[in-house]
Amino acid sequence: MWAHRQAASRSRGWYRVFGSMGCTGTQRHIAEAGLGSVLLLDDPNIRYVTGLAMLGGSGADHYSFLTAGGKVVHWDTADHASNERANCPWLPDIRYAAPGLGNVPRASGSPSAREFLLDTMADLIVEAAHDYDAHRDPVGIDSTQSQLAAKLRERGLDIRDGAADALHTARQTKTKDEIECFRVLSAICEAGFMAIKKAAEPGVTEQEVWGAAAEAVLRRGGTVEGGYLTSGPNTWPKHQANTTDRMLRPGDIMYADFYSATFQGYRSCVYRTFSIGKPRQRSVDAYKRARDWMYDVIEAIRPGVTTGEVARYFPDREGERMDWYGADHYWQMTTNQWAHGLGLQLYERPLIWRGISVDHPIEIQEGMTMAVETQEPDGPSSATTTSHPPPRPRPLPPRPHRLHRPPHRPRPHPPPLRRFLLLRLLCRRLGGIPDPASYFPVECSSQAHRSRQFDIMLCRLPGC
Repeated sequence: MWAHRQAASRSRGWYRVFGSMGCTGTQRHIAEAGLGSVLLLDDPNIRYVTGLAMLGGSGADHYSFLTAGGKVVHWDTADHASNERANCPWLPDIRYAAPGLGNVPRASGSPSAREFLLDTMADLIVEAAHDYDAHRDPVGIDSTQSQLAAKLRERGLDIRDGAADALHTARQTKTKDEIECFRVLSAICEAGFMAIKKAAEPGVTEQEVWGAAAEAVLRRGGTVEGGYLTSGPNTWPKHQANTTDRMLRPGDIMYADFYSATFQGYRSCVYRTFSIGKPRQRSVDAYKRARDWMYDVIEAIRPGVTTGEVARYFPDREGERMDWYGADHYWQMTTNQWAHGLGLQLYERPLIWRGISVDHPIEIQEGMTMAVETQEPDGPSSATTTSHPPPRPRPLPPRPHRLHRPPHRPRPHPPPLRRFLLLRLLCRRLGGIPDPASYFPVECSSQAHRSRQFDIMLCRLPGC
């Protein structure tokens, strides 16, 4: 934890840009919300304003206070606060925290201890508000904490709503520096996928292959806070975050997802699809449908259009397989076919989804970053023996503009697997000949920084 907290504060100066950038952007939005200051308890908001590499969900032993004038007070635990004082010169006011929320009061097991810690935390916040002459103006809290809000009101602060929305609005469009973080993160994830390609072969377990991918990400300065790899019958319906000890077998479809690999706090949501050996034609066809849906959506995304307009490019009821799921409404199909914003959190604005966007659209703005997600099964699922027929062609409205779409070029098929292995066996008995190429890449998306990547790679089959 110690090292992670300091990662954003050392050596490379452009990492330090994020704190001042986030502080400046947030000041304007909290002023527009009618607030004089905000108390930050949510870790992504703390990182956005301070530049500190916070880990976790909501502030328990660390929290920050930002005034509309740009003054920042940060509270943290003893070791963290002392190191931040030494390594973060852009934060001149770092104080020791009273952990009034979260793990510490919960673990105390004592109602009186919880009351003491919450009272002490409230006293520290009110003291900072007086120090910066912010105690007369409305104060917002970026997450719902009714007990803390009541304590602050008892001490004279005017607690108002609106802070959470102001922070999310500030973070919804990204700067060039933030987008550069996404580009670096995309390259890191690609290294992880290449490690999967090299490690995947029959007899190796999902866990072994995923371990190789995680190692590749860590070696390049990223972290893996969320992701998984599944194969064969586990790929659809997808076994979310459930990498098992199942061994890969020839002909398997394998699916890997870095849904929260991070670089400097910014999160990925990138998928890749692989085939162990030559894929079946039905797999290639299903992959092409999912890929075409993805590019239909990507080509519709541009500043000024609404999420409702773009959502109509996602698959309809038949493409969503709603009959198979037994679903009557699009809102029941959460996470299957949609696009969501990316940033310091996995889900940021905008969300593009038939479940809500058609009836509740928002405008897409320049600088928003997002992942586009589509999926399509290639046959019977692990939960049923009934195969669905391929969906009928779906009529689409005219595309508002065209992006360069890499052509889908079928590769020459290698000989049938049995003939290939028999040939190698005979050649080996006759003295051996050089092996043919081990990998046959089929397709690779180039939209790493703005969408999930889908591609099928043929992974190496071991020699007979």
